[in-house]
Amino acid sequence: MLRQAGVKVTQPRLRVLSCLLEAQAALSHAEIESWLSAEDAGELDRVTLYRVLDSLVGCGIASRSLDARGVFRFMLKSMQLAHAEHAHFHCQRCGRVFCVASMPVPTPSLPTGFVGISVALEISGLCPPCA
Repeated sequence: MLRQAGVKVTQPRLRVLSCLLEAQAALSHAEIESWLSAEDAGELDRVTLYRVLDSLVGCGIASRSLDARGVFRFMLKSMQLAHAEHAHFHCQRCGRVFCVASMPVPTPSLPTGFVGISVALEISGLCPPCA
C-alpha cells in the first residue's frame, strides 16, 4: 500500500499501517500510541507518530476526522468507505464509537448545483457500560 501510494516504506509507517489494518473502528492518536506501545517493538515517540499519520493521510491511505469531542480519529480510507454506509454511535463518556450496521445512512436529494461528497450519521449518548 505504501509503495502504491508513492510513500517511502519505513518501520514506523509499517507499524502504524498494521495498527490501522487491524482496527475495527477509527482510532485516536492516543489509542494508536497505546496500541503500538503494547507491541514488542516498543513505543513510537509522539512527533514520529504525528508525522506518520500525516503522511498516511496526505498520500490517501488513511483519513482523519474530527469526532464530537474535538479529537482527531484515523482510519484506512477503504474502511471509511465501508463505514459510510451505516450510522455510528458515539459514547459521550468513554469516547468509544460503535457501528450501528442495522441503521443505513440515507442519501439525501440535493438542490440543483450542489454536489454531495459524503454523508455521516452519528448518534451520541451513553453506551451500556457507561449508562
